[in-house]
Amino acid sequence: MSHAHKGRVLVIAGSDSGGGAGIQADIKTITALGGYAATAITAVTVQNTLGVTGVYPIPLEVIAAQARAVLDDIGADAIKTGMLGDAAVVETVAQALDYAAGVPAVVDPVMVAKGGAPLLAEAAIGAVKSLMIPRATLLTPNAPEAGVLTGLVVETTDDLRRAGEALLALGAHAVLMKGGHVAGERVVDVLMTAAGETTFEGERIETRHTHGTGCTLASACAAGLAKGLKLEEAVAQAWNYVHEAMLRAPGFGAGHGPLDHGWTLRT
Repeated sequence: MSHAHKGRVLVIAGSDSGGGAGIQADIKTITALGGYAATAITAVTVQNTLGVTGVYPIPLEVIAAQARAVLDDIGADAIKTGMLGDAAVVETVAQALDYAAGVPAVVDPVMVAKGGAPLLAEAAIGAVKSLMIPRATLLTPNAPEAGVLTGLVVETTDDLRRAGEALLALGAHAVLMKGGHVAGERVVDVLMTAAGETTFEGERIETRHTHGTGCTLASACAAGLAKGLKLEEAVAQAWNYVHEAMLRAPGFGAGHGPLDHGWTLRT
């Protein structure tokens, strides 16, 4: 695999028929930021802005084969993982990350859909902790996910920092602790590494159009890393991209609506 950064991102995640989250959000985000998206689909979900009504897992050998097919031919400059579903999928994806040794991995520890549907089996949480976190170049948990992964109460920005320290101790190279679930008029996300922290702060956007924000942010980070940006630069670009995509949300659907992933193409 050549070391020139070409913006290639392999996304290992679930499909969202509504197009607002999951693989669809990932492909749109990476494309909008000038990268190239390839995919290994872990599950097909039946969903729209009102919620998830079905989840159909893809066989493990098919998940692995998709990843290998991409890596063996096209290659990747970054990998992004999203919905994994159960412990067996987590193990399969961990092996895929090892197969792509040296490629930075953005791990979004997806657990629950915006509408509340569980996207990770309870029994798989241990596998995420032992297999995914140590392989994460960047881990992107929200407050509830951070709480589940660390066993800590995560309700304030300082709680986010404490949980972030615990996740770094579990082996993540860096964590972007997302503050969207923390109460307050401003949203504070904290990027933490062994070297220190960087905060990203903005006014809370009062909107129901938040479907896929987590998928989108993680993919935007992966797109930046794939183009050779330093971690802080990649996260800053991702943060600004998601913020603007939320402000420009098209207003589709009656529930948690999608973002405007394509805004960069029209400015």
